[in-house]
Amino acid sequence: MRTAIRPLIGTTFAAILLLVTSIAQAEDRHAGYYYPQPEIIEEYEARAPHLPESDRGRRLTFVSGIIRQIADEPYPPTYAIFAKGAEAEKLIIVGVRDGFYDTLYRTRALLAALTSLSRGTPLFQELDPEQHYTFFDLCYMLGFQQLTITNGREFAHQIVLVPPTVGSAADQVSGAGKKVTQ
Repeated sequence: MRTAIRPLIGTTFAAILLLVTSIAQAEDRHAGYYYPQPEIIEEYEARAPHLPESDRGRRLTFVSGIIRQIADEPYPPTYAIFAKGAEAEKLIIVGVRDGFYDTLYRTRALLAALTSLSRGTPLFQELDPEQHYTFFDLCYMLGFQQLTITNGREFAHQIVLVPPTVGSAADQVSGAGKKVTQ
């Protein structure tokens, strides 16, 4: 009887493993196509409210604005930016030149620069005159649920944007609320 159970347990384990792998791939079908499987997945609790009028069209307009800004620069771009997903809810930034955005620190530097640029927009100046919001908050306000940044080769860093917990939005100004998984 024991020997009859072992193959059944092995088959059941293999089926569960296949199911879990399929679910993980379905969750992020862009991994392996636009970027490698992220090495680091970070959860960011937004400090800003979701803007109710933010929809697919608004997110695509936002991305188009960044693309126009990049194209207007007098030097070659270092990254491409685009939105994916049925509702354009996933923002993807891909380094297009070698040596850029290949470490967590370099990706965070780009995200800090994008925060600075965001704070100069009329939307941020109106909603956050004290400049506490980040680029992540802007993405959340526009309805993005995930941001992935990659060097386009072997490195990817992903941020999952989650809503603020009740009563904590004002408390998040200090930068708390990040959970990192590897």
